[in-house]
Amino acid sequence: MLDLDVIDDPATATLLLEPVRARILSELAEPGSATTVAGALGQPRQKVNYHLRALEEHGLVHLLEERPRRGLIERVMRASARSYVLSPAVLGVNAADPTRTDRLSTNYLIAVAARLVREVADLARRAEQAHRPLATLTIDTELRFASAAQRAAFTAELADAVTRLAARYHDESAPGGRWHRLVVAAHPRPTPQPTAPTPPTPPTTQEH
Repeated sequence: MLDLDVIDDPATATLLLEPVRARILSELAEPGSATTVAGALGQPRQKVNYHLRALEEHGLVHLLEERPRRGLIERVMRASARSYVLSPAVLGVNAADPTRTDRLSTNYLIAVAARLVREVADLARRAEQAHRPLATLTIDTELRFASAAQRAAFTAELADAVTRLAARYHDESAPGGRWHRLVVAAHPRPTPQPTAPTPPTPPTTQEH
């Protein structure tokens, strides 16, 4: 079972977005059968079986074992991954493309992130098929700036450091060299949305 699976097939993505099937996949993070899933979701077993066949056909669930149960064969299944990401590749020619976006806009950051998902997912799949590791680098941290001026100063210093490192290590003509993408991004951390208070229950009145 994968920790994360990137979906780049439109038909599979459509299955994944269907609410009942998404709940079935969530239940099958641990092994289960149509019977156990139906009980957890409060759905008829036959309906769950129908959804399971569609999910299995597209590789979103896998058969672990078959075992006899009350004169029938119970199929124990598990989801292919604990979580999923939809690749922009499912949108085909309509997928986000940095070359079609203003570099100074926030949309450019989104388009670059979309390209990152698409390219790394494809490279990871090819590396797995070739039984070879894929070298990647991830730096993920959070900073709290005292002011916009400090944020701007940090941005300038970071850009300068990246420029100096690129000048030191970039080799345009190295035999056997391989091109890499380096993406540096920053955005405000989202503020959790407050939970709406539960409205008070109106008092019950009785007539005598």
